[in-house]
Amino acid sequence: MTSRILFAPRPTRGLSAVAVAGAGAGLYYTYFGGVVHADSGAPKSAFGAGPAFLSLQLESSEAVNHNTKRLRFRLPDADTVSGLPLTSALLTFSWPKGRYTPVLRPYTPINDLDEPGTLEFLVKQYPDGKQSTHLHSLRPGDSLRFVTRLPGYKWEPNKHSEILLIAGGAGITPAYQLLRGILQNPNDRTKITLVFGVNTDADLILRKELDEYESRFPGRFRVVYTISRPVEGSPFRKGYVSKELLKEMTPLPDDGKVFVCGPPPMEASLVGDKKRPGILEELGYGKGQIYKF
Repeated sequence: MTSRILFAPRPTRGLSAVAVAGAGAGLYYTYFGGVVHADSGAPKSAFGAGPAFLSLQLESSEAVNHNTKRLRFRLPDADTVSGLPLTSALLTFSWPKGRYTPVLRPYTPINDLDEPGTLEFLVKQYPDGKQSTHLHSLRPGDSLRFVTRLPGYKWEPNKHSEILLIAGGAGITPAYQLLRGILQNPNDRTKITLVFGVNTDADLILRKELDEYESRFPGRFRVVYTISRPVEGSPFRKGYVSKELLKEMTPLPDDGKVFVCGPPPMEASLVGDKKRPGILEELGYGKGQIYKF
């Protein structure tokens, strides 16, 4: 969610100049950032505030279902941590063989952000997905370049007494990163409800981890699954993330927050646009209470 180097046609002069300048900036931030962390006695961080341009080696690749893989990358040193705050993603860069232009896509790490030496991702392959197809083709020992971190919502423990996470499909990864970080922080008492909608039972990625968290944190974490095309005899409810389903959720307090991540049609129906309100607004949530990953 990597030492064979994949070559492509030589880039144009303009793009080469940008790449060289960017690489120089990346080396500057990587080198001096590492020195600062080493001097402070804190663990070295792979990703600071500036560009990183790190090439990380793929340690393992595991098929989770028919279109999703769990990819585990090795950080530069065994004692290096990601340095990412909660709700962060990483911008990846590749130049797949046979393509005339590079591909950049963000992906959200799902492992403990303070885990030393490693980064883990869940990557769903889309039929026309340039980067997801490339990532699924990687084998242990291959490398992938990570350009920079992409910070999201600035999370503060206990700022919200309760939050609602709404995820669709691969949109579970930022929701999972956030709920994991909250529940593993003994100083954060935020209550969490997760509504997770998928197409089939096999698409319930991270179900084992989510069920374990619900078992470990009764009264603090609740997960609701809904499946649009469940298999016969499925124990889960059938349907989409709908207004009727969200009505069943306990209304959030005034300081509550809703986080949404999923396919564009799902996000549009929930959040709305300039022409029409979304389901969440119809249910009484203000625009300031809603955040799209």
